[in-house]
Amino acid sequence: MRVLVTGGAGFIGSQVVAALAARGHEPVVYDVLADPASDVRSPGAVRGALSGVDAVCHQAAMVGLGVGFADAAEYVSRNDLGTAVLLTAMADAGVRRLVLAGSMVVYGEGRYECPRHAVVRPGPRAVADLTAGRFEPRCPRCGAELSPGLVGEDAPVDPRNVYATTKLAQEHLAAAWARAVDGSAVSLRYHNVYGPGMPRDTPYAGVASFFRSALARGEAPRVYEDGRQRRDFVHVRDVAAANVAALEATARRGALTAYNTGSGEPRTVGEMARALAAAYGGPEPAVTGEYRLGDVRHITADSARLRAELGWRAEVGFVEGMREFARAGMRQGVPG
Repeated sequence: MRVLVTGGAGFIGSQVVAALAARGHEPVVYDVLADPASDVRSPGAVRGALSGVDAVCHQAAMVGLGVGFADAAEYVSRNDLGTAVLLTAMADAGVRRLVLAGSMVVYGEGRYECPRHAVVRPGPRAVADLTAGRFEPRCPRCGAELSPGLVGEDAPVDPRNVYATTKLAQEHLAAAWARAVDGSAVSLRYHNVYGPGMPRDTPYAGVASFFRSALARGEAPRVYEDGRQRRDFVHVRDVAAANVAALEATARRGALTAYNTGSGEPRTVGEMARALAAAYGGPEPAVTGEYRLGDVRHITADSARLRAELGWRAEVGFVEGMREFARAGMRQGVPG
């Protein structure tokens, strides 16, 4: 299979390219890092890149929370306009298979249970609560403490920052394209991806990159809130394998199918920071009590659908992955 990989020179995309090649496919890299003319917002360049292509693996995106709402227009341009241009070119070229780099951020907060009201969805956390160190969401009906759990793909979506909003819009665009052209679209809703080749020293990255960058500078990783936020840290090679599995699976035409893509091992941010610092041999993490507006408290998802339907499972364990990541090189950070 000849597969166009947008963002194929980036952190995740380069691993997807390697995984495809290892399976005997022909990956084609389309990335501004490799060629400044390879922008998914350029209709002519995209049309040319699609020649002879059987499928597209769309990894190109501006990621992370960035530096604030001032980045909104750039996020929408890179992520949503870029996806619309790509899908239009695919429709014209007769390419009918798409795997999209989705994200768990589309859910907003994860799944919570109240002892009195069962499953509830707390609203966005208030600035006053965050400033006072009250980080845990409360039941919106009775104010009781909540128990976090795993969120499934059928849960309501509730994006809570600009990046999350653009990732959901990408899914809606892909679904509309699939219906219009009878195409096959899969969104892999990545959890917190980490591993060799992460960008360093950039606000456009994940928490694992922030911590590893600090350690490389000889500084203590700075952990926001109280460090008890629950996340699912999934290794980049496992994410690449999920992309290959989705591309090789029997196509489901005319709709978009979403799959949570996580390790299945929920960990706290503080736990990850300590494990990484210990493996690196660097300073102990500093829990700051600071916060970023737009961050959610807990988000861990159930990847059972991906395992059952595509036969994929995470292979790299948390301890093993953090030890490797502590020793691995990083790349110079770029905005997207």
